[in-house]
Amino acid sequence: MSAPIIVVGHKNPDNDAISAAIGYAWLKNELAKRDADEGEEVPVYVPARLGPLPRETAGVLDKWGIEVPMVINNLFARVSDVMTPEPLSVAAGAKIIEAGRIMRKHNIQALVVTNEDGTYKGLISTRMIANRYISATDVLETEGASQMSVAADLIASLDQTVDTVMEEGILTLSKDGRLDEAVADLMNQPFREAVVLDEANMPIGIVTRSDIAVHPHRKVILVDHNEISQAAAGIEDAEVVEIIDHHRIADVSTIYPIKFLNMPVGSSATIVALECQRYGIEPPAPIAAVLLSAVMTDTVVLKSPTATATDKRVVDYLAGILGVDPTEFGMEVFSFRGGDDDMPIDKLVSADSKEFDLGEGTVLIAQHETTNLESVMDREQEIREYMRSLIEGHGYICVLLLVTDIIAEGSQFLCEGNRRIVNRAFNINCTGEGGVWMPGILSRKKQVASRILEA
Repeated sequence: MSAPIIVVGHKNPDNDAISAAIGYAWLKNELAKRDADEGEEVPVYVPARLGPLPRETAGVLDKWGIEVPMVINNLFARVSDVMTPEPLSVAAGAKIIEAGRIMRKHNIQALVVTNEDGTYKGLISTRMIANRYISATDVLETEGASQMSVAADLIASLDQTVDTVMEEGILTLSKDGRLDEAVADLMNQPFREAVVLDEANMPIGIVTRSDIAVHPHRKVILVDHNEISQAAAGIEDAEVVEIIDHHRIADVSTIYPIKFLNMPVGSSATIVALECQRYGIEPPAPIAAVLLSAVMTDTVVLKSPTATATDKRVVDYLAGILGVDPTEFGMEVFSFRGGDDDMPIDKLVSADSKEFDLGEGTVLIAQHETTNLESVMDREQEIREYMRSLIEGHGYICVLLLVTDIIAEGSQFLCEGNRRIVNRAFNINCTGEGGVWMPGILSRKKQVASRILEA
């Protein structure tokens, strides 16, 4: 079975990045099952995320009973991409002749050796058995020895137990380990096999030097981003097979032509819903809820200037499936975020943040949406201290936080670092305590990042 295709959003994932990945992975699986010929292997699409769940995403997934997407740290090929799963094994106390018959029957060169409880003990190979037979000829160098004595020794060896010839110093691997690191270790050991173990020390796979002869590339679909700086580590080593996004076209490149669906709408989830409609596959209520939550958070309940007529039509479509009032639904999603006064400072500032390269350096633009601006501003000193720590730790030339009041429909700008970058772009004086209130500013992408990049 081929490795699953990963569907994943950007670093510091917001609700749209995770929800669009969930929705699009579901749609791709439905299409794969619908379009597969009988007997054909059906590809599997798995949603993933590059960070913790935002509170609103956790609330929606919990309410609608949807499994939380797995966390991945990188897109490098893994040991599991090349290993032979469920390797054949033999007990350490079994006879060598038994091990030989198993290998001959299944036309394999090695067997995993296990303890009585099934845990890993070592490896036996045809090569090791052959070495045992060859060593038997050493008897000929003994005075008075004959070919008959050699034959007798060989016959006797067949009744010896596997653990007398097995090798315990075989390389062991984790299925989630990076393949490039495993390759280096495998090539530096004298044996041609490595055994893959799970956390309970049970053998779950085997990797040989033949398996690593062709380096595989993990297949991935990017949603809600198409910039290398916002993608998972190892994106250059992966094979990007599709991109679904609503941001500017950036620097992710591919070897082959791919489906790249980029639309000027308020949410990547909007594009996913449109694809459901295009293929005539209506999402079930849980998937519709996830997609609707993403559209409503990314467009600030359709108040953001990024919201389009297309978003409004998609909202009506998804709300119709659920039988809900979309505005009430959106406000409930925002309520899952909880109080701002006890939110960890790293989540308040960094949970929804993106890096932008200005040439002269990198700017971090973060956004925190709230229905209680005052409670956030009561923590201004704590917020600024954390922003300064980001500058020191990551080398940003500027960090800008938009505290967006979705009811008052505006944002308080808090800036640390080279404030001239922000002041020049907006013709303001965001120099110190209190920041600057920016009425009507709701969209980081359309109203803030674009102006800073163009200034």
